[in-house]
Amino acid sequence: MGQSLVQNYIHIVFSTKHRAPCIHAPIEQELHAYLAATCNELGCPAIKVGGYTDHIHILCRLAATMPMAQLLMKVKANSSKWMKTKAPELADFKWQSGYGAFAVSASHVDRVTTYISNQHAHHSKKTFQEEYRAFLEKYHVSYDEQYVWD
Repeated sequence: MGQSLVQNYIHIVFSTKHRAPCIHAPIEQELHAYLAATCNELGCPAIKVGGYTDHIHILCRLAATMPMAQLLMKVKANSSKWMKTKAPELADFKWQSGYGAFAVSASHVDRVTTYISNQHAHHSKKTFQEEYRAFLEKYHVSYDEQYVWD
């Protein structure tokens, strides 16, 4: 076979350092657009970016030539530098060191897109920690609670 054909949809989730609630309008929409543009530039087309005051969700297609860790390193480093320029109170902005990345079947892309679009309503009932633990359980990811949060 002479051609590599890949269609890997990935739902990525990560939070601000110590889940600091510092992502607010009007920066929120700009940040989502910046994250999408960064994914696109790295050859991983963003389908939907959203989140809440303390975390981000990205649904994208992972490029055949882009390792997940490299994508996240670049997305988080670039956006962290960008956030620090947006307001004096964000001068010390940081993302948590880790992330969650979950495979999404093509038949569930619309469902995940809707889920990401409804983050504000969703988080009126559930914290980021509750949401993240539910993802880890749903996808059968083993974890140690003491190493999940920073």
